[in-house]
Amino acid sequence: MASSKQKAVYWLGNDTLRVSAALFAENRGRLCRGLKAEKDVPAGSVVVLQGGEQKQRYCTDTDELFRQESFFHWTFGVTEADCYGAIDVNSKKSILFVPKLPESYATWMGEIYPREHFKEKYAIDEVHYTTDIADVLTKMKPSVLLTLVRAFSFTLCKVFQDANLVLAVVQLSSVSVRSDCRREFIEIIRLYLEREGKPSVMKRVKPGVKEYEMESLFQHYCYARGGMRHTSYTCICGSGNNSSILHYGHAGAANDKTIQDGDMCLFDMGGEYYCYSSDITCSFPVNGKFTADQRAIYEAVLKSSRAVMAAIKPDAAAVEVCGVFQGIERIDEPGLKSLRMGRVVQERMVLTVEPGIYFINHLLDKALGSPAQCGFINNGVLTRFRGFGGVRIEDDIAVTADGVELLTCVPRTVEEIEAFMADETSKPFSPISSQKL
Repeated sequence: MASSKQKAVYWLGNDTLRVSAALFAENRGRLCRGLKAEKDVPAGSVVVLQGGEQKQRYCTDTDELFRQESFFHWTFGVTEADCYGAIDVNSKKSILFVPKLPESYATWMGEIYPREHFKEKYAIDEVHYTTDIADVLTKMKPSVLLTLVRAFSFTLCKVFQDANLVLAVVQLSSVSVRSDCRREFIEIIRLYLEREGKPSVMKRVKPGVKEYEMESLFQHYCYARGGMRHTSYTCICGSGNNSSILHYGHAGAANDKTIQDGDMCLFDMGGEYYCYSSDITCSFPVNGKFTADQRAIYEAVLKSSRAVMAAIKPDAAAVEVCGVFQGIERIDEPGLKSLRMGRVVQERMVLTVEPGIYFINHLLDKALGSPAQCGFINNGVLTRFRGFGGVRIEDDIAVTADGVELLTCVPRTVEEIEAFMADETSKPFSPISSQKL
């Protein structure tokens, strides 16, 4: 007979991916091993994490679409809201705390499950109600409680006070246990990159359609084909000058422009399955043919992308790749202050590489007015690119023992894009065959 851990699998049916609860047990094991290796973490420590809270839209009874808090998901794989979790660092024992729901819940929201249901569903050692957190923690007699700084809410603070226990706020995310991605995680990313359908959206772009129509197609494809109810972030479907807006698609610029012939499109959209997210950007001409200027800008970005990938390998300092190094303060200057990679590269990390060139009018005007910068700009040539927008090429990669594995499966070279959009090729875009570094 299969054990509960063997039966504990997240699966949405059809051809969506099965994810075993064993992945999260392994994550918890790595977390405990990493904490034991930290000299400042005493024996007898217990990790306490708060999951995401179900919220309602303003003062209505309409629930917002729930998405689990990322660190809590990485540790427990739980999809329900308003939960907490604890891990005994010494024994690796896992404890899940679920809300004790009122009888009315069954009327409005559905069946109320017993604690045993969650123990079997997630292969957790113990399950208790959230009302019993203080009592359970007190009986564990931990030397110290560890939690995340960013998740340290008033609710957690009260829990610690009620338990009359010492609190040490430790930035658990800095422990290097989250960087070692199991093969199953990489397969989740790879499979859903293939199912995102961004190439299919590219073929549907034509002059006269709205940017939001392309966003809608992408979301439909992800959900219908891959069970991805969430996107990784707000979809960016910029065309023309909108492709120079780094976080286009927000409420004030809601992917609502009509796409014009001659525009460059910058579609930055990612699907998310079971809190595992992808992050890919494709830039391409609406009509399927690059002009000389579009080609020059695009190939400069593609060259940068491949140069960065070629420099990535285990134990390489991030400064060798993008200018930021673990252990030093970030440089508060344009072009550098937003770089996110601030640590040493390790094997099996999953990273995003996203160089771009953007023609942003207010920044160009500022540079032209700067004595230190204006001498480097040919304003006659620059005028030609006013309104061009921007180009970003964004790929997800996994760090291997001797370099990187490219996980993205989309047309990348100018020739591939033009052939693909002209229906001159039906071949799949494999990271190995069509995207040489």
